[in-house]
Amino acid sequence: MLFGTVASGLLLSTLAAALPSLKPRQAASRLPLSTKGRDILDANGNIFQFASTNWPAHQELMIPEGLQHSSVKDIVSWFPKLGLNSVRLTFAIEMVDDYYSNNPNQTLEKTVMNVLGDTNGTIVLDQILEKNPGFTKEMTRLEVWDAVAQEFATQNVIIHLDNHVSKAFWCCGENDGNGWFGEQYFNVENWKRGLAFMAKHAGENWPTFSSIGLRNELRQASGAEPVDWYTWYVHMTAAADAVHEANSDALIFFSGLSYDTYIDPIPLGKTLNGTSGTATEGKSAVFVPADFAFKEKIVLEIHKYDFEETQDDCETFKSNWYQKGFQAVNPDDPATKYAFPMVISEWGFEMNDVYWNQTTYAKCLVEMVEDYQVGFQHWALGGSFYLQTRPGRDPLVIIGLEEFWGLLNYNWTAIRSPISVENSLSKMVAVLEVGE
Repeated sequence: MLFGTVASGLLLSTLAAALPSLKPRQAASRLPLSTKGRDILDANGNIFQFASTNWPAHQELMIPEGLQHSSVKDIVSWFPKLGLNSVRLTFAIEMVDDYYSNNPNQTLEKTVMNVLGDTNGTIVLDQILEKNPGFTKEMTRLEVWDAVAQEFATQNVIIHLDNHVSKAFWCCGENDGNGWFGEQYFNVENWKRGLAFMAKHAGENWPTFSSIGLRNELRQASGAEPVDWYTWYVHMTAAADAVHEANSDALIFFSGLSYDTYIDPIPLGKTLNGTSGTATEGKSAVFVPADFAFKEKIVLEIHKYDFEETQDDCETFKSNWYQKGFQAVNPDDPATKYAFPMVISEWGFEMNDVYWNQTTYAKCLVEMVEDYQVGFQHWALGGSFYLQTRPGRDPLVIIGLEEFWGLLNYNWTAIRSPISVENSLSKMVAVLEVGE
């Protein structure tokens, strides 16, 4: 642990001199963002690229993780230290549902106690209040979010919101109730209401709020609406309309299918068909950006993990992944009907000092970012969770679970694996061409 602390300090001091600064002098002055073809543009007409990590806040407590280990100020300070200009903050629709129903469990005290129980909850609540003396037991979850957002503004970090789930718990699994429109926990009307609420609230109260992702990792489900591109089109465009009406400045991120691993029908302008034998049989649509009031706010997002433990050479890696949707950033490709900005909104691996070099994944991701100049949002920042529930026939509930993929250690005090950061995240930051 001591080595990690010392090494991380050496790494950060070295990077400070070596890396280009992605942190805008005044982040709010670059907003609002818009899109033009394959690029995201800031308010000054310069290209903006998201260089982010994820800060999860969508699990049962519905507040950002790690506040019992470190202050909001200290956690946010990791973003500029790492050369990052933005954050992907994940949230649950359940938080907004509770707001509308005036649920009494919204206070910090009741949230922590109800989720963690009296013994663990008392310990964690006391730790949160000690680390964050400006907090009180009576403040609501949304007030915690507001405090976090204000610190991001103070430290010039741009905020991207991501709707990770409806029901607040770990994401993601097949048939967990959160995966597809109309599934057990996925009430479509509540979802659209929640997106609009967060876009409006953030736009009015968070100086560096820029954008919102409509839904994380849509996937196969039972007991839901037909899982097809036509259903995707109907609900995702309706949700985007709701967001745009609530906050016309916000960029809107569209995720794809099968855990957001492909979205190529959109840039290729393919017909989005329904499913034979279901309610969408015979129905179709085409995603034409000019049809929408939000046409200059559309960003496509895609995820890429290394679950295959690939040893592909980087040309093969890039070629295979290009076909999943990166045609969007290549208007010179004859197959590309519509150009859009693309963001790799999740990627990552175990930060154990060796994995970064055991496959070609980290190396090839750097090449992909450099070649296609696409923003990224690493998974994830922190080294532990308040609690994690993995749904299933016998749900697995773990209090204080360690996140071995986190950039930070268990206590959120130091870089977990400096060599991993140096050979992945830092190189991806360095190859982005960012207008000032």
